[in-house]
Amino acid sequence: MRIAFYAPLKSPDHPVPSGDRQMARMLIEALRLCGHEPQIASTLRAFSREASDAAYSHLLREADEEIARLRRMWAEEGPPDAWFCYHPYYKAPDLIGPALAAEFSIPYVTAESSYSSRRNEGARKLAQDAVGDGARQAAVNICFTERDRKGLEAAIPDGRYAMLAPFIDVRRFQGTPKAKSSDARLIAVAMMRPGDKMDSYQMLAAALRLVVDIPWTLTIVGDGPSRAEVQEAFAGLPARRLDWVGEHAPETVANLLFGSDLYVWPGCGEAYGLSYLEAQAAGLPVVAQATAGVPEVVRNGETGALTAAGDVDAFAEAIRRLLGDAALRAELGNRARRFVLEERSLTAAAERLQVIFNAFARRSG
Repeated sequence: MRIAFYAPLKSPDHPVPSGDRQMARMLIEALRLCGHEPQIASTLRAFSREASDAAYSHLLREADEEIARLRRMWAEEGPPDAWFCYHPYYKAPDLIGPALAAEFSIPYVTAESSYSSRRNEGARKLAQDAVGDGARQAAVNICFTERDRKGLEAAIPDGRYAMLAPFIDVRRFQGTPKAKSSDARLIAVAMMRPGDKMDSYQMLAAALRLVVDIPWTLTIVGDGPSRAEVQEAFAGLPARRLDWVGEHAPETVANLLFGSDLYVWPGCGEAYGLSYLEAQAAGLPVVAQATAGVPEVVRNGETGALTAAGDVDAFAEAIRRLLGDAALRAELGNRARRFVLEERSLTAAAERLQVIFNAFARRSG
């Protein structure tokens, strides 16, 4: 199938790295592994940080221009066999695909669509209505977490839904992992920006202050506009314990993970967190919170430890327990690696995606 791919939040071609961009790229690769031919239909960014009628009206005009452009192109070249929209939500609705899919009678598919009834006001309601209409129209809404599926089903009970577990490209994590040391090397990989990421950095710093009596070092991989605030959050901890390495290419991040012992990241508000899967692929157990979509990618007691949301003491205690038990770290790390390599790989995702397409999204006629 020829598939028009669109990510309204952040195009796969966007210059700024993020989990959204990474997942969009992996979905394209998974579709290719299925034998499909995905092409980016539009790079229009429909993201609105703040809600306003003026901003939404401007976005509608831009979307109309894209619809007209694609209509002309498809009239000459023929339409694709399906439209695939990744991650439409109230801040980044798909204002292009549903209209074109209806006009050209092709299946409309969403992945990681989400709906929050708390956003049904003002300009946000207009955007969310578009998300809801798209989910209702969709041949299938592919959900990555039970949390998202339940939210969509509650709002749109007559929609069609299928599950696809979060996944990563495991090729960087093949081969035999390096033997873990007894040095207690912690690592966290995350962008430095306001909001949930900053909340996680602050919680991590608070927890580490509670375990400063035991030996450890922390490698912090990431950068961003809140770098100064993140560094301030860790003020007071011994400088020799912290290794600020900045942003790195994926291949280098994999090497840094392989050279570490424990992945520590609270995960405040994480949709699921691809970095957790990457850490586990490198054979690291994870310490995180049992919040949002994190339990979809970390198995408590099997591949890591998940603590109650907001409980800094419990988070610190989980770090202390795993740092003090090398055998337990090794056991959880081995299970974590098998879990990701066997169940959460790009190949496994492609196989599941093909099943979904065969069941829901084959174009008739």
